[in-house]
Amino acid sequence: MYEVFLDTETTGLSFRDGHKIVEIACIETKDLIATGKIFHKYINPKRNMPDQAFKIHGFSEEFLKDKETFDQIADDFLDFINNKKIIIHNASFDLGFLDGELGLIKKKKINTKLVVDSLEAARNKFPGTSNSLDALCRKFNIDLSRRTKHNALLDCELLREVYINLLDVKEPMLNLSNNVLDKKNVKIKDYNKNIIKISETDIRKHKDFLKSELKKNFY
Repeated sequence: MYEVFLDTETTGLSFRDGHKIVEIACIETKDLIATGKIFHKYINPKRNMPDQAFKIHGFSEEFLKDKETFDQIADDFLDFINNKKIIIHNASFDLGFLDGELGLIKKKKINTKLVVDSLEAARNKFPGTSNSLDALCRKFNIDLSRRTKHNALLDCELLREVYINLLDVKEPMLNLSNNVLDKKNVKIKDYNKNIIKISETDIRKHKDFLKSELKKNFY
């Protein structure tokens, strides 16, 4: 199945308060393996940029003034996510903005049946602890060195790694024959293990070594 990891950056916390989307990023995967297809747009919000938001993502009014508006990128965005599972961290936040923007241009809301909220999954797995994207990356030893500011495209990449860990699955491996993870072809009997037998002489030498080392270091 195809998935999309999605993230947005905005001018504030609520669409209802007049805030707008300034960045959308999506990374497409198939069975959690990146296909190489991305959707990434900076968006002119047609409003000022509050200082607090600028401190978070670093997008100034000057930087955004010549970018496309949401209505200009909406169709391409909807085509990209169409009929794919959509994984979002704290989905209610992003959906609130996306549905708000779509409503302004008379487009249908995103189908929530296709949405997976990774924050909800994290809260079920780690109740009572911080489950922000940063916190989860630290839990799973995922490199955060590039995340000096919030960036939707980088956050999508980090979210994919986090989500794989939340599912308790190993990082998917490419099948070089067809570039797709083929779980059905994995057979236990294909695994070969070499058993090395230790001789009685080796065992005796090891015991003698341990006795001498213990005596030297502890007595």
